[in-house]
Amino acid sequence: MCGPGASRPDPTAGMPAIVDLPPPEIVASSRPSQRQACPRCGSQAYRDKQCYRTLHDFGNLDLWCPRDLVVTSSQHSCTQCHTYVNADLSDLAPPGGQDTHRVVDLAVRLVVEDGLPSRPASWHLWRDHRVFVPCATLQNWVEAGGKKAQARMDTDFLDWALADFSGYVAAEERYDGPFCMLSVVDNRC
Repeated sequence: MCGPGASRPDPTAGMPAIVDLPPPEIVASSRPSQRQACPRCGSQAYRDKQCYRTLHDFGNLDLWCPRDLVVTSSQHSCTQCHTYVNADLSDLAPPGGQDTHRVVDLAVRLVVEDGLPSRPASWHLWRDHRVFVPCATLQNWVEAGGKKAQARMDTDFLDWALADFSGYVAAEERYDGPFCMLSVVDNRC
């Protein structure tokens, strides 16, 4: 039944199977460098060959297809310790990761800040940004983010704060939409 007011099913309403995904748009990028310091011994490692790394980024919404960044970078050979060193691409993606920082940040924000479960967050990423992130990968990113944040917390601050604690606190909270700022002070010291 076609005509005015007829509703047509959305072909992207459900999560597609990986084999049914449209082919990605390939965006080439190059990061050549002549020399790089060896992380092991600190000596200068000279460029030996090129390597390629494919990273998934936000899709092209004009073509409704995913987008892959194919980064050509240099691989360096250290003559002192006889190791190979890849060019640093940590500004684009986590080491060993297949998705850019932009994708990881948005995915984790959807789960942590917006409170979406992993499966709806994965659907949201595909529907609105044309990037496919499996639910298990999304859950791993969220768990790793919590562990990293916990590792960054400095316990020296807590020891310092409790050293002269009087036992009395004054607390106040301020709300701004979904955000809350909590202020807690020792009102005797």
